[in-house]
Amino acid sequence: MMRCLLALFALASPCSTLLADEVTDTRARQRLEKPEGRALETYSPQPGVPLHDAVKQEQQRKSSVTVDLKKALKPFESPESDSIVPQVQGSQVTLADMRQRALQNNLQIKVAKMDPELAKQSLREEQAKFDQVIFAYAKYAEKDTPAMAGDKVILKSDNALLNGELAKLNLDAQKKEYWDVEAGVKVPLRTGGTVTLSAPLENRQSLGKFASDQYRSALRFSFSQPLLRNAGQQANEASIRVAELDRDSVQLKTRLQTIRIVATVDKAYWELYEAWAALDVRKNQFEYASQNLAMVKRRVQEGLTAAVEVNRAQIGVADRMEALIVAETNLKLAQRQLQFLLNDLPDDQAGQSPWVPMTAPNLVRFEFDRAHLIRDALDSRIELLDQELKLSADLIQIDYLQNQTLPLFTLDYQYGALSGSGERFGDIGQDLFGGRYRDWSVGLKFEMPVSNEARKAKLDRAVAQRMQRLTTKTLQTLTVKREIHDTLDKVEQNWQRIIAARQQVLVAGINYEAELKQFNEGLRTMTEVLETLTRLGEAQLKEIRAISDYQVSLVDMAYATGTVLGHGQISLQ
Repeated sequence: MMRCLLALFALASPCSTLLADEVTDTRARQRLEKPEGRALETYSPQPGVPLHDAVKQEQQRKSSVTVDLKKALKPFESPESDSIVPQVQGSQVTLADMRQRALQNNLQIKVAKMDPELAKQSLREEQAKFDQVIFAYAKYAEKDTPAMAGDKVILKSDNALLNGELAKLNLDAQKKEYWDVEAGVKVPLRTGGTVTLSAPLENRQSLGKFASDQYRSALRFSFSQPLLRNAGQQANEASIRVAELDRDSVQLKTRLQTIRIVATVDKAYWELYEAWAALDVRKNQFEYASQNLAMVKRRVQEGLTAAVEVNRAQIGVADRMEALIVAETNLKLAQRQLQFLLNDLPDDQAGQSPWVPMTAPNLVRFEFDRAHLIRDALDSRIELLDQELKLSADLIQIDYLQNQTLPLFTLDYQYGALSGSGERFGDIGQDLFGGRYRDWSVGLKFEMPVSNEARKAKLDRAVAQRMQRLTTKTLQTLTVKREIHDTLDKVEQNWQRIIAARQQVLVAGINYEAELKQFNEGLRTMTEVLETLTRLGEAQLKEIRAISDYQVSLVDMAYATGTVLGHGQISLQ
């Protein structure tokens, strides 16, 4: 039963097959012409809410937490402003610059860009199968044969004296020279047939007692056309159409590789941003601890604080020095990872200036329309489009293999217009167009394997492969939907993390100031002050990681729809 169903599927109407192929090819080509940028505003029915306003809304909703924004510690006083960009000396880089350099220098993209050219040449090779062929043939031969006894024959003649006589034919010693020349053109037809036009010319010269010298020419036409197997334009152009689909598929895969690299560069850029921000926090922590140590030493000298507080303050400075060293190393690693993706790793990095990210994070919250995103993802995901191209190629292959199961039945026709034999070169071509001498033939050729199992097995395998690919496409569609929902949930989660971390930073800053004030009044120890300072630093690091993760989740969301984030930043040309 299953085999019958597969056979019925394979014997689907050619018209419906061609229509499906045209629709799929049109969708794929339209996708190739689409821009790669993805604007977040497209999927948000409401305007974006900046972080500053979102924090205020969160504060109004959570009235139990009272925060003064003016007392927020730098550089996180206003995360949605330019103050979040590191203010240090170095090579300033933007996200657009990194993308452009990646497209120009990334080795994986350079390798992938060669694939469309290879596919283009393969298509040219298939298209050349119908090229006309001009041919020419020339041969010269010379024979010098000795006398040779021949056969016995009985003569039949109108002459009564010769009729019925027994004779013996002997070949006399003779020398023969002859040359043949033929030129023409062979035209392969898209219907599977072949047309050949040629003009042969020959000379026969015999030297000896009965010498002769003759010239003869002709015009020949031949036509051969399969009537079943290999017949028809659809069967003979199948390889060209498959090559065209392969070319489009390679272009889609090259675009996918480019988008993947750009998304990876975006993530590496935000990791560099996170490393810079973390280093800034560690520096602030070290400076605050150093200021506390200086203050404790002064208070000890004045007799206001016990000497043991100096040791506690020194321990705090040492701890933050270690964290600062680790942050500096993480910054180097993040920059090196970005340089690796850009194929820009110098041999000596000692004197190289650091890269300072200048593109500020997009700290705006959007209410995304999930249904809209899923529709665009199903229309734009390159994996799905590539699967559709393969399904179209499968249909073409099934039609072709179905044709190959037919018997080989060929019509052959030949016609030749001959000239009379002349004894001079100038006599060639005489009576050539008069139709006086001619020869023609017509024939049929039939051939069919007894079981034909080999071709039937290929057809069944192609049908099974298409069924497998249809199931794979269904699975990919479900995967795309899941990825869209997952990325949107992560976007929302990371936004809430930013707001929560912002609240924690502000409260931790107020708490640190309160603990420091109580230390000056002798109500707290330096250990307790350093603990609140540590909590402040950890809260700031949480906010940094949340901001970085939010940007990465936006990149993942765009990638899940088959595009990249932003306008006009990506071009494969």
